[in-house]
Amino acid sequence: MVSVGIFLLTLFLGWASGIFSALRRKPKFIFELIPGPTFVCVLPTGDEFKGQEVHRIGFALYLSVANCGSAASSVHAVHIGYRWNLIPLTKSWFRNTLLRHWLKERTASLTDFQVVIGNSIKVYPFMFQRNYLTSAKQETYLQPGQSVVGVVYFEQSDSWGGYQPRVRNGQVRLSVRLLDVFGGRHTRNFWVPSVNLEEARKFNPSFGRTLAELSGKPLPGEDD
Repeated sequence: MVSVGIFLLTLFLGWASGIFSALRRKPKFIFELIPGPTFVCVLPTGDEFKGQEVHRIGFALYLSVANCGSAASSVHAVHIGYRWNLIPLTKSWFRNTLLRHWLKERTASLTDFQVVIGNSIKVYPFMFQRNYLTSAKQETYLQPGQSVVGVVYFEQSDSWGGYQPRVRNGQVRLSVRLLDVFGGRHTRNFWVPSVNLEEARKFNPSFGRTLAELSGKPLPGEDD
């Protein structure tokens, strides 16, 4: 009878340890920004709203993502957040939370991000959309130990005044949040260069033009 009890207890412990082991298995995404097409650009529209200049904002992030967890998962979405450029307030929950604007919808880029190196052109892969020049699409389903790199692109619609990132010494502080398909959130803060439109279009000749095409409201000097 004792041997039967020991046998049943062994079975139960084996079953329970398997359950607990499975529960402990989860993805863990770590990520970083890679130099290249990683920058923020404020795009004046030439319009005004209640005396404030209207602008659009473009964001390009060249991300490297690795799964260092114990279970496979997919990169489901990337969100970016920044603090509004309003009157400085004391450090508080109000400033850090209510005055933080999040962009959660990616924007389709009209052309590839690229750079000329000598007589060659390096094309940067997108994280989520297909490249036009190579027709490549990155695999964002990552087994433990696997990684992926790619550009994520955002355009913020028309806004005005302080509804833009605050620039300090040519840099903007962004919160980058990566979501996996199980609902896990992985967030880091980065300082990202703020560049002008000419510099941005060295990496993408159509930078800032997606919303212009969709709205029929081109940027100044781009009416044709």
